[in-house]
Amino acid sequence: MAAQNDVRILVSVDKTEQHEQEEDVDYSQRGQWLRAAVLGATDGLVSVASLMMGVGAVKHDVRAMILTGFAGLVAGACSMAIGEFVSVYSQRDVEVAQMKRDNRTNDEEISEKEALPNPIQAAAASALAFMLGAIMPLLVAAFIVDHTVRLGVVVATVSLALVVFGWIGAVLGRTPVVKSCLRILVGGWMAMAITFGLTKWIGSIGL
Repeated sequence: MAAQNDVRILVSVDKTEQHEQEEDVDYSQRGQWLRAAVLGATDGLVSVASLMMGVGAVKHDVRAMILTGFAGLVAGACSMAIGEFVSVYSQRDVEVAQMKRDNRTNDEEISEKEALPNPIQAAAASALAFMLGAIMPLLVAAFIVDHTVRLGVVVATVSLALVVFGWIGAVLGRTPVVKSCLRILVGGWMAMAITFGLTKWIGSIGL
């Protein structure tokens, strides 16, 4: 009987420890990759949609909007990839230099190198996230002939996607959902409105 009771106590302790470990999640560890993914997708969505809105302010041709948006997608993805690659590689160089200054042992150096950031992975993830965000306004605009309806659908699609991105970031990072969604939504609206307004103004004065 005593042996059986001991076994039951051990199982109970193990379950309790597992439950505590599941609850004790350090969400700050998700910050780096979460920030890069959400920022990349949001940047692609807002920048390409703003470019398309700017062109749509002065041109009614759907082809012009699509070509401009596609050019923005390619240029932005390349820019994000190169920027992330350089940034992460610089961080890697700093960490390696610090390891050499600390005169780490071989075992310690191997362990640290496994944890070093990978610039190629970071660049690829950043470019992919940008393209996933940028392709949304391109897809919805490509099938709409009417100019006014096209602009409205682009704004609606971007707004919905921004809310989704804000919600995903808030849920994974355990931050306030409403505040996160509003912040990203208002920022996207401002970018599109400013681009549309300034381009419309420049076009109206004949520049």
